[in-house]
Amino acid sequence: MQRLDHIGIAVNDIDESNKLFSRILGKDNFETEIVDSEGVITSSFEIGDSKIELVAALDETSPIAKFIKKKKQGIHHIALYVSD
Repeated sequence: MQRLDHIGIAVNDIDESNKLFSRILGKDNFETEIVDSEGVITSSFEIGDSKIELVAALDETSPIAKFIKKKKQGIHHIALYVSD
């Protein structure tokens, strides 16, 4: 492992969560991406060499929607940067 790449946080509302994290971190997100294959929209904030990635469902069939329904909003995954 070389470093922490990002922490994925499952959220209900990407726009409201962007506002909250912008206020907390004192900066705007640098990237938003729709990932149709996963049924999600992501929004990323840079924190040094790492990122916080907010992940929201595009519809209720998305794995993220199911995760939030079962476990509520919060940390969904931690991604590590490795050389291979």
